[in-house]
Amino acid sequence: MKAMYLFALIFYACAALLARSDDAYPKPDWRDAPDPLASPHAEPGGMIRFAAFQPPKSLNAYIDNNTYTRQVFGMMYETLLGVDSSTTEFVPHLAKRWTISDDKLVYTFELDEAAVWSDGRPVTAEDVKWTFDQVMDPRHATGASKVMLGVFDSPQILGPRMIRFRAKESHWRNLSALGLFEILPRHAFAGQDFNRLDLDRPVVSGPYVLSAVKEQIEIRLRRRRDWWAGAKPSLRNTMNFDTIVFRYFSSNENAFEAFKKGLVDVYAVYTARIWANETIGEKFDKNWIVKRRVKNHNPIGFQGFAMNMRRPPFDDLRVRKAMAHLVDRETMIRTMMFGAYFLHRSYFEDLYDAAHPCTNEAFPFDIARAKALLREAGYAANPQTGILEKQGRPLAFSFLTRDGGTDKFLALCSAAFREVGVSMTIERKDFASWMRDMDAFNFDMTWAAWGGSLFRDPESMWLSSEADRPSGNNITGFKDPQVDALIERQKTLFSITERNAIYRNIDGRVAAAVPYVLLWNTEATRLLHWDTFGMPDTVLSKFGDERSLLGYWWYDPDSASELRAAMAAGEVLPQRPVFVDFDTVFTPSGGARPLP
Repeated sequence: MKAMYLFALIFYACAALLARSDDAYPKPDWRDAPDPLASPHAEPGGMIRFAAFQPPKSLNAYIDNNTYTRQVFGMMYETLLGVDSSTTEFVPHLAKRWTISDDKLVYTFELDEAAVWSDGRPVTAEDVKWTFDQVMDPRHATGASKVMLGVFDSPQILGPRMIRFRAKESHWRNLSALGLFEILPRHAFAGQDFNRLDLDRPVVSGPYVLSAVKEQIEIRLRRRRDWWAGAKPSLRNTMNFDTIVFRYFSSNENAFEAFKKGLVDVYAVYTARIWANETIGEKFDKNWIVKRRVKNHNPIGFQGFAMNMRRPPFDDLRVRKAMAHLVDRETMIRTMMFGAYFLHRSYFEDLYDAAHPCTNEAFPFDIARAKALLREAGYAANPQTGILEKQGRPLAFSFLTRDGGTDKFLALCSAAFREVGVSMTIERKDFASWMRDMDAFNFDMTWAAWGGSLFRDPESMWLSSEADRPSGNNITGFKDPQVDALIERQKTLFSITERNAIYRNIDGRVAAAVPYVLLWNTEATRLLHWDTFGMPDTVLSKFGDERSLLGYWWYDPDSASELRAAMAAGEVLPQRPVFVDFDTVFTPSGGARPLP
């Protein structure tokens, strides 16, 4: 009776805490429902081997913030909230309920009592607080996450499954910052060095657990049959593979060769030459390997030659503009990439449409204009060497690269640079060394690519204070007080339409400063896969790239058997659709789930 009384006391106290705000979620009419993107034909089992790059130096994505580390980390550890796969609305996950105060400063989460770690211990408010405190510890190399979570005080534990966060300022992203940071098990990691580079994650809460690691070669994940959330309606027919293998390669070319030999099951094509010229031969002609080009709503990122504005010669805007005019992007796309890409003019390409055309300067290839800009910057040719000089200092820089695939592009650039008297040397390093230099801003120019974000936020990339944070995203050292003011203003705008108007303003100012020589992008994800899988008609999720297939595809024994028979007999398999337009094949029918 005493225990029952105590339980009732705690229950009603928690209910009172959650009822304190008018903004309580999920709303009473919300129901967990099957994910409309997931196929009802999906079956669990089998294995998929995925070509990946950038082998992790740690499986703690808070200190190793690269794309593939985050992918693995996100399959092992979970967030307080999920995101509806069709609408991007927040939905319950580790937290079953949450409230937001009227002033948007106080956020209270109640954890799901069903949520447990793989060792059977419950996920608690202590875990949430400990994770937050570790990320925010100034001794820990968690720079990118500190930007998102730094607006909050250390959370207050209200009960075993109840936690409250108080923000120092109102910000539209506060809920996403809290709802989407992965929670770690305090009992498994407390007392250890959070900065330690390790590949061991023994206790998890997510659908997969680490099975085996071959450092720099592969990481193998095993599906957890005891995953606490596996029976949720919104997660049925997802996370189907028993085993997921990430195989790491030093280059796209090496990965492609391994794929053709059957050592990898799926290969995302980021090289136009491979897609246009090398998907030929019996395996392709007889449809044993399937080509897919998927157009969906995957946020568009950007890529370009990043210039370090902290030091000469790229601390001069005129020099940066000259570089932009000396990169013949049109010729590169036409002669090296089969016309398969569009030119970047923006750092936020998907902000623009017919109603909001992009007016950023295009920077066409123009040697005469580049020469004029360099003269304005005070450079003149040395009569002995032909190299431009200013106050006795030659206009020379190093291009830091980690991939031989850039050589043909840099050769064309180098010829144009030489013509105007600019000296470029190429410094090639492996990925780990390249990352160390990038973390320390130890470079002149490099090729950098950034993915788009579902929840667009310019702060970590373009805020002036981020230019001085090691291991951050503001690698160019961009600083602009007016952009800082715009970033500050957008924080309290909860209308995406109003924020987008500010982002276009920010984009214009950033583009005018030319921190990057912007290059190109594609509007579709190109995939090759052996015909051994089942998948939804959409192939990928609404907002995802090739990585989203790991949440929706499944191993199909019948297709695998038919493939083996066709290869043995030299027969042709039926052709699958090459082009898939998400909006054409998807019919929304409701449902919610965390994005894979």
